[in-house]
Amino acid sequence: MKIKQVVDALERFAPLPLQEDYDNAGLQVGLTEAEISGALLCLDVTPKIVDEAVELGCNLIVSHHPLIFHKLRCLTDENEVQQTVRKAIENHVAIMSMHTNIDSVEGGVNYKIAQKLGLQNPVFFGKTKVVDGVNGGEGVVAEFETAVAADDLVLLLKRTFDVECVMCNQLLRRPIKKVAICGGAGSFLLDDAIAAGADAFVTGEMHYHDYFGHDQEIQIAVIGHYQSEQYTNEIFKSIIEEACPGVACYLTKTNTNPIIYL
Repeated sequence: MKIKQVVDALERFAPLPLQEDYDNAGLQVGLTEAEISGALLCLDVTPKIVDEAVELGCNLIVSHHPLIFHKLRCLTDENEVQQTVRKAIENHVAIMSMHTNIDSVEGGVNYKIAQKLGLQNPVFFGKTKVVDGVNGGEGVVAEFETAVAADDLVLLLKRTFDVECVMCNQLLRRPIKKVAICGGAGSFLLDDAIAAGADAFVTGEMHYHDYFGHDQEIQIAVIGHYQSEQYTNEIFKSIIEEACPGVACYLTKTNTNPIIYL
């Protein structure tokens, strides 16, 4: 099986036109006509990730965050992105990224977060889009089977996503049934979450000023960008294993989160 077949399978699941205008999802580095020897699945691509792929005998890396996001003006060792690109080329490793297209697609990142939390009946909120018959939306609203208290939601988030702290506004003094979700940076969807009737809004990061003015209106729960998207590689794995049986898939063991809590 060729790398191209794996790339095509991923893009059928989450077509590239679903991505935001600012994004750069898709093939980042390498050629796709080579026979695939294995795929390493990760959130970010760094030199250590390329080393891990080489050690595992993988010639494809599938990441969530694009390695090449801003224009490459040269290819030296000036920064980590350039170093990573060079190392991938030297080792004949192809790199592709599935970013806001896998965020927004049905069964994508936001659906995965809902699944991990045990939420039911996920539906899109915010702006929606249909590409080649595939539905996408900016966020997902889903429900607990039985409403939970705000402090229990915080504990569930900490346990499920291995979060050292959850940044919240004032704890809600009513049961939480409906939860709005946006993996990564979700400040832009807070008003839409309120309009959707959500009791809580779970996201990866938010701006400081967006916490103001919502006490007892909605429970804001911010768990960290990396933490909110850490299970994205499980989505990649299930897509590849179903569409391309026999391709060896590995979930990275390298934690690329640049933020530490002291």
